[in-house]
Amino acid sequence: MNRLSAVKEIKVSLDFGQSAIPVGRLALRDHRIYFAYEASFIEQGMEISPCILPLKAELTSFDNTLFEGLPGVFNDSLPDGWGRLLFDRLAQTQGVLPSELSPLDRLAYVGNHGMGALVYEPEIILKSENGTIRLDNIAQQALEVLKGSSEDVLQELLALNGSSAGARPKALIGVSKDRKQIIHGSQTLKEGYEPWLVKFPNSHDGLDSGAIEYVYALMAKRAGIEMADVHLFPTCEGPGYFATKRFDRDGNKRLHMHTACGLLHSDFRLPSLDYEDLIGLTSIMTHDIREMEKMFRLAVFNVLAHNRDDHAKNFSFLMDEKGLWKLSPAYDLTFSSGPGGEQSTMVMGEGKSPGVEHLTKLGKEAKLSNSRITEIIGQTQASVANWPTLAKHYGVTKAKTNIIAKRLGVAK
Repeated sequence: MNRLSAVKEIKVSLDFGQSAIPVGRLALRDHRIYFAYEASFIEQGMEISPCILPLKAELTSFDNTLFEGLPGVFNDSLPDGWGRLLFDRLAQTQGVLPSELSPLDRLAYVGNHGMGALVYEPEIILKSENGTIRLDNIAQQALEVLKGSSEDVLQELLALNGSSAGARPKALIGVSKDRKQIIHGSQTLKEGYEPWLVKFPNSHDGLDSGAIEYVYALMAKRAGIEMADVHLFPTCEGPGYFATKRFDRDGNKRLHMHTACGLLHSDFRLPSLDYEDLIGLTSIMTHDIREMEKMFRLAVFNVLAHNRDDHAKNFSFLMDEKGLWKLSPAYDLTFSSGPGGEQSTMVMGEGKSPGVEHLTKLGKEAKLSNSRITEIIGQTQASVANWPTLAKHYGVTKAKTNIIAKRLGVAK
């Protein structure tokens, strides 16, 4: 890896998989970040962040209190949780304190290998091994880092992490089409391999955390929610590692990805959104009632399946090379508690105990018919009722199966 040094300017481009399109430049001056679009990009009329960063030929800056002054669309490129921990640890091995790192330093680490289609120059090149990898080895290395007992694997884990977000350790991998071979997946993949993301338990998760998320993905699909392909990879200890095919990639094609958090400049750690807001945002971004219905389905599932970690970073939109937006497939669906035990995203003003009554009202606000609302809620209830059977089949512990079943109201 190149030795860390302060980055004062970043060139931003969009790479949909063919050639990079210059977007603009970020600059750090007197502890404040400024951004300006390239005139050539403005002429194309492609909005990468229409709510907060519309196409204008002027210098833009934001208050440092949110995203350290970085525009939300570029903050979406940065890893948080696990990825940030890795980079901070690596910086410390080079005598650099995390507090001395600016968002531009972190974007230089993301470089050309982040989630979505945005790419950044200059790029900090990380050491990365090629060839086949073993998931059990990565899981063990991740635990060693979490315990603070390993430094020699930091660059390797960073290269595997890309810019994926979330608290649990993750790796970007390439998976053969028969799902039997796994290689490093943060770089361009060789023919016959597809881009996937795999998660590992952290020091607080149980070994069945992957199985729980896998069952939730199966239930979500049965509830009619659009999901990327998922798989439970075998492990030497526990029921398996949860993995999902990356939806920001389609072969060699890349898609621009933008979270609701970044779009609205909303601090996901301070719950303030309602699903009514998200459905309205979906309407603005896509102008498609079908996409609005997808968001409603997701609201219904999160409430009825007790996924209360439904914060603004867990909803994303995808833009293709033509500038067309759609709601991304659902992700990070699992049994969870939100702040104070409430939904991170409220349902028509209710966060503590949202139910069918609130969901029905939400559906009406989304202009869905009464019959469609009833159908979606009923389909989701029927899907969630499969929890005890699916959990047992895929190796979730009996104790957790019973606890979750009770919360879901499907205990037997």
